[in-house]
Amino acid sequence: MNINLSLILDMETLSITNLIIILVISTILGFIMRYVFLFTHRKEVYDKAFASTLQLLPLVISIIIALVSDNLARAFSLAGVFTLVRFRTAIADSRDITYILSAVAIGLSIALGYINYAIVITAFISTVFIVINLTEKQKVMTFQAKLKIVVPENMNYEHAFDDLFSKYLTNYKLQKVKTSDFGTMFELTYLIKTLPSFQQKAFLDDLRVLNGNLNITMSSDYASLIEEKN
Repeated sequence: MNINLSLILDMETLSITNLIIILVISTILGFIMRYVFLFTHRKEVYDKAFASTLQLLPLVISIIIALVSDNLARAFSLAGVFTLVRFRTAIADSRDITYILSAVAIGLSIALGYINYAIVITAFISTVFIVINLTEKQKVMTFQAKLKIVVPENMNYEHAFDDLFSKYLTNYKLQKVKTSDFGTMFELTYLIKTLPSFQQKAFLDDLRVLNGNLNITMSSDYASLIEEKN
């Protein structure tokens, strides 16, 4: 096996030697991306299956590209196969898309024979991810949330919560109103932004007094903020 110092493989003809190098390097770099992901998400709830997928993605991508890169007919056949596959897994955190794209870039670099490029890309992207994670504020002073309040039908809800919202929130907007329980209840949906001194328990207790202790739901993840249900 002859590897030059530039770590660039001749991929014009795929050999067993080149394939083994591709498999080993892509597996190692996949491990690095996996543990960078685990480190940057160590204080968050994350999908463990996503971390495993991220580890295998450079390996799978490099194998696919290596097998079809020298044959146009195979490439078009592969594209036809992928049009039949529909991926329905939702990404909870939009930042995780960058990990997927990074893993794809690493796999492509390896499959094209640019081992040195793949190593540099992995090292640089991993450093950027770690630096961003370490420099992010550990405590968010304010946050946005979607607030759903159920009120009885005889309640004039238009300005019923204004004083309370002014006490706890910097901004709020009534996004949607719908009836429930055969028209006997209204469900109000607000987009809110809290004050730095926001106390969730006290806020919800005060709301329960005003809405007669009916259901209240508050969710702060981004997906719930942009979700619009019929």
